Amino acid sequence: MNETDALPCSREKIPCRIFAKASDASIAAAAEIANLIRSRSLEGTMCVLGLATGSSPTRIYEELVRLHQQEDLSFENVIVFSLDEYFPMQPDELQSNARFLREYLIDQVDIDPANVHFPDGSIDKSEVASFCAAYEEKIVNAGGIDLQILGLSRIGHIGCNEPGSERVSRTRMITLDRVTRIDAASDFFGAENVPRHAITMGVGTILEAKQIFLIGFGEGKASIICSTVEQEATSAVPASFLQGHHGIEVFLDEAAASGLTRFATPWLTGPIPWDAMTTRRAVIALAFQTGKAILKLTEADYNEAGFQDLLASHGNAYDINLRVFRHLQSTIVGWPGGKPAHAKQVGDRPGHRDDIFPKRILVFSPHPDDDVISMGGTLIRLVDQGHEVHIAYQTSGNIAVFDNDALRFAEFAADFCREFGIQAEGLDHLEDHVDEFLRHKRSGQVDSEEIQRIKALIRRSEAREGARCCGVCDEQLHFLNLPFYQTGRVKKSPLGRADIQITLDLLRRIKPHQIYAAGDLSDPHGTHRTCLSAILQACIECQSDDWYEACAVWLYRGAWQEWAPEQIEMAVPLSPVEVERKRIAIFKHESQKDRALFPGWDMREFWQRAEARNAETARRYDALGLAEYAAIEGFVRWDGQTGIDL
Repeated sequence: MNETDALPCSREKIPCRIFAKASDASIAAAAEIANLIRSRSLEGTMCVLGLATGSSPTRIYEELVRLHQQEDLSFENVIVFSLDEYFPMQPDELQSNARFLREYLIDQVDIDPANVHFPDGSIDKSEVASFCAAYEEKIVNAGGIDLQILGLSRIGHIGCNEPGSERVSRTRMITLDRVTRIDAASDFFGAENVPRHAITMGVGTILEAKQIFLIGFGEGKASIICSTVEQEATSAVPASFLQGHHGIEVFLDEAAASGLTRFATPWLTGPIPWDAMTTRRAVIALAFQTGKAILKLTEADYNEAGFQDLLASHGNAYDINLRVFRHLQSTIVGWPGGKPAHAKQVGDRPGHRDDIFPKRILVFSPHPDDDVISMGGTLIRLVDQGHEVHIAYQTSGNIAVFDNDALRFAEFAADFCREFGIQAEGLDHLEDHVDEFLRHKRSGQVDSEEIQRIKALIRRSEAREGARCCGVCDEQLHFLNLPFYQTGRVKKSPLGRADIQITLDLLRRIKPHQIYAAGDLSDPHGTHRTCLSAILQACIECQSDDWYEACAVWLYRGAWQEWAPEQIEMAVPLSPVEVERKRIAIFKHESQKDRALFPGWDMREFWQRAEARNAETARRYDALGLAEYAAIEGFVRWDGQTGIDL
């Protein structure tokens, strides 16, 4: 397992173990849990585990199941206490935390059901207080929790202990914060369906555990990890109360750890090696801090910021400024696919395989709108400049369509056939089914197969219209419908061989010179990460193919976050006209317009997010002393080896 050797900073008040990939961190955590279970078994005693739900611990549970099935790890001596549960909530409902733990772990190992305890979201509200007191007593009677697993929300709650929860709080019912309910909206098919209450272990209950593993993965957790680990303990960030616990460990991937001082501003921790990326990051940070363009920074600015080591290592300030400035300048590319011979000029910066024009371009879009949201301007530019552009829509996106849209389209299809005298067998039945199903649909219920197909068709028609706005013809659109996505639920199946094979077959059929893929891994539903893994695993299998030698893989962002200037390797500037064309292409996704079903933590419409992020990237380039543009879409090139948890 690739655990980082970056030394901890004195600012860190909780021990952090940082791994290259989330899977490495999960396997390491599972190994320690397994060792604890086995050691207690040898002692003839029970091992009491407190278990959390959510995306962070799922790989830990998958690894524990693997250890049980393949390496004889027994759970016969294990007692489980679940951390929390929505209220009200039946234990067999899709969104139930009890159901989550049964599916991911409990039902797949040999634990005695009598040793498994869940907060009960189905009881009458009048019984909650006595139930919570009894739950606390059960924990005490079991000897206390030996090891508690915790996830971490983006506002710092542990369990459902919202900001404002006190250090001494015990198991109780709590009212969920608005942000928490928005974050949970995807599981419930809309924030309005999320229960307003939950039963949770208290902070004081959690702190009594002998050991605690706090799990955090992805860039979306970087800020709150920093607050939890490095800032003062406060009820505004309940997770910060973990500081000082004698048995706490934080398991992070590099993305989640990126906000810690030792990664974000390592020069504050002491002498460091000044490689190109660290130098670039420091100079850009200094420029923003002083409000100066890069080429205006002086040695006094460097000295006042404590960058004497950088000056000593790399010469005078102006030489350092010039190197960083020239790098940023070199990233600005008006011809992302390269220029034709007649357009080349003396002094042009050569691109990857600039001898090939036009190029075959393959843009992968995890959902049917990610292409235009995140790189719509570049997409327009590539088509306008004469390249053969293909778009591959990896999933149907059908869970993100409102029910009334499905009903409206079913009614339209029926009315259309009647109006034009078209005999469509079963159409009346379909219309009746949709109306009947949706009228009696329970909160969070999975759609019927027919409704899932209607919603997929809605997203497909919108994708076509969005692509046409960018100039991509229908024959160059590919709807992959990767199997992992087709569950009808927010929870998807693991990436499988079929997903990779579908992707591989498309790559070998098109033989692209450029591949564009979503590197926006803060997508709260995890679809982007799974889709990217399918692409990169397929690319790895293609590395010995003749065509692949001429292929470059570029990662875009925009739907959930953006690349920082020091990370960007290709910056495609957009004119005001291209910004407008991009907006129109996004507008074609009408089912996502006005209010997306799963907006995540950013409540702006997707076109507003995209424009604001692209404009901000352009503003940053301008502030650093580069040319001023209306907007910039940034890309990072995948090196074929590192950076993604496959």
